[in-house]
Amino acid sequence: MAHLEELVIHLYEIQAVKFGQFQLKSGICSPVYFDLRVIVSYPAVMNQVASLLFQCAKDSGLKYDTVCGVPYTALPLASIICSSNQLPMLIQRKEAKDYGTKRLVEGNINPGETCLIIEDVVTSGSSVMETVAVLKKEGLKVTDAIVLVDREQGGEARLAEEGIRLHSVCSLSNLLDVLCKNRKIDTEVVQNVNKFIQENSTYKFTKQNGTAPAKKMCRELSYDARAEQPGVHPIAAQLLKAMEKKNTNLCLSADVTDCKELLQLADTIGPHICVLKTHVDILQDFQPEVIKELQAVAEKHEFLLFEDRKFADIGNTVKHQYEGGIYKISSWSHITNAHVVPGPGVVKGLKEVGMSLNRGCLLIAQMSSQGSLATGDYTKAAVKMAEEHSDFVFGFISGSKLTSKPEFLHMTPGVQLQSGGDGLGQQYLSPEEVIGKKGSDIIIVGRGILAASDRVEAAQTYRKAGWEAYLKRLSVPGDSCHSQQNES
Repeated sequence: MAHLEELVIHLYEIQAVKFGQFQLKSGICSPVYFDLRVIVSYPAVMNQVASLLFQCAKDSGLKYDTVCGVPYTALPLASIICSSNQLPMLIQRKEAKDYGTKRLVEGNINPGETCLIIEDVVTSGSSVMETVAVLKKEGLKVTDAIVLVDREQGGEARLAEEGIRLHSVCSLSNLLDVLCKNRKIDTEVVQNVNKFIQENSTYKFTKQNGTAPAKKMCRELSYDARAEQPGVHPIAAQLLKAMEKKNTNLCLSADVTDCKELLQLADTIGPHICVLKTHVDILQDFQPEVIKELQAVAEKHEFLLFEDRKFADIGNTVKHQYEGGIYKISSWSHITNAHVVPGPGVVKGLKEVGMSLNRGCLLIAQMSSQGSLATGDYTKAAVKMAEEHSDFVFGFISGSKLTSKPEFLHMTPGVQLQSGGDGLGQQYLSPEEVIGKKGSDIIIVGRGILAASDRVEAAQTYRKAGWEAYLKRLSVPGDSCHSQQNES
């Protein structure tokens, strides 16, 4: 069982998360209640929480000099993180003592340094903002906060407006999925909590003193509208139009080793997908004729072919790998992808072959495996490289939206209906989380469909989940303010 799933179940078992009717400080009755203070009595759980919080910061590529936990539940968590990883820590008091130093922040304070905030649960974000205010008064910079559970009630948006990026280990939706999957709660409880979340957002965009807030929520462009934007790569435009026409943002990862099975998958699942992703080098009975049949099926069902080659060598080598050998990838695959480790030469080599054939490339900016090094500066370098080669690169393999430029597409692997992971480090997110919360465009599903007893039915389920998440994202009100800058 994945570490996160294991933790969620432990939290339920020790009653750190409860379901029923609970009156909150605001007076509202909630069907779910978090009391993470109890974890101090469960050292193993507390260590697990601390470990996941630290890993979240690491995976997000955050740079910071010191750590501060929001009092009081997050204080022991911050202590474990700092002692385990040899990091300086600061302690914020709720109130200053009326004797001694009378300080609100204890520890060695160096003005100008960046402090990372640790929190257990975020609802409105008010507790985090209180800590931010205290730390900034001491001359510290605060740009990011890590939270164990985001209740998805507007805290992230409120913090973003104040310039604080919120990174969550687990969303409330994710937590509900895990508990329902493991039969700790039933679907009625899930529906009640989801209804409560939707009806009780703590954040609304308001105008203060007659002026609009500094950060606006931008109205989402439809796939069809993005296809018509200036500067959109022809392959991106073709893909976006197919997605809109077929009402699907599903990519099937067809990791099979038999040509007959590959063709059968393409034909039966084809009506429900926008992209078929292949690993042609694992086909044990590969023959060039198979590619012609695959192309015919792709044309029949109007989906694009994506050979997941992950090129990662010098330009001259990848050029030959792309156009030659027994697979001749450039001759049939609309899309391929590359790591950015070799530098811009890898893109230039692929471009020499692919441009004249009207092919497109995705850069691998993030990966869905636990402990991936594709974070932080690496991810930023991938975005910069894509922008410099947008005549060939039209998007990213990533865990979330990396840029607000509508011409770039984001495809996210590691998607299953139930969040969690496998025993080999793969981390899974739900379609709702990937499309709705993380802002990606296309979900890549492999085992969720391939391992199903009825693959067609599974594909239909994923297609519906992904498309509904997209429609929900489109329904969020906002202004036409699509920026041409990278999102933070």
